[in-house]
Amino acid sequence: MNRHILVRAAVLALFFASPLYAQDMLQGVDLLQPAYSQSEMTRAEVEAAVKAGRTDFSGKSLNGLDLSGLDLSGVNFRAARLNKARLSGAKLDGAILDQAWLMQADFTGASLKGAHAFAAQMQRLRADGADFSGARLAGDLTGASLRGARFDGADLSADMKNQSMGLMRAVLRSTVLEGAQFRGANLMSADMRFAHAAGADLTNANLMNVDASGADLVGAIFTGAMTKDLDLDSAEIDAAAEGVALREAQHLDRARRR
Repeated sequence: MNRHILVRAAVLALFFASPLYAQDMLQGVDLLQPAYSQSEMTRAEVEAAVKAGRTDFSGKSLNGLDLSGLDLSGVNFRAARLNKARLSGAKLDGAILDQAWLMQADFTGASLKGAHAFAAQMQRLRADGADFSGARLAGDLTGASLRGARFDGADLSADMKNQSMGLMRAVLRSTVLEGAQFRGANLMSADMRFAHAAGADLTNANLMNVDASGADLVGAIFTGAMTKDLDLDSAEIDAAAEGVALREAQHLDRARRR
């Protein structure tokens, strides 16, 4: 076979196996088509279904629907489309959100304790003050607002067992995490590049192999955190945080001190 063809095939194989490609489900998706922009049910219909014990909404289009304040605990939203849906103050404890589309959805003050969101599309999600304690999150939260949200004991780490689609992990790139709480959370290998995490509580969190380059971590609490290979290239940190807590971090010499 021609050498140039072999080289090109190898490059393409590397590209399509990359984490970036694996989590970029937006390629070729028309978000303006009804499946991603309209709802096939009304709030009343959702309420009636839940009341009757019908809690499987997998694959449903519920875009833009106002479900604020509802108790949706344990509901199955697998592969459902809830773009721009309003779920502020809703209760989704134990809900299944795997492969769900939640772009620009509003989860402000919602409770998602123990929820499961694997490969979910959550870009520009609004979830200030939401509670994700004990949740499993391995999705794209790029540009989301999670100010003051709780992730105590949550698992946002890379899934090292299932890599058929590439490395799945929480992507918190340019995400607002000011004052968020990650006590005992697992963020191993998460993407936190340019995250706005000033004042975040990372007590006893697993930050091993996290890419936090360019992130704002001023005032963040690292007590007891595992920081081996935490990448702090160009990140903003407190000068006082350089001690024991960050001694195993990468590129600490390139971090900016305040």
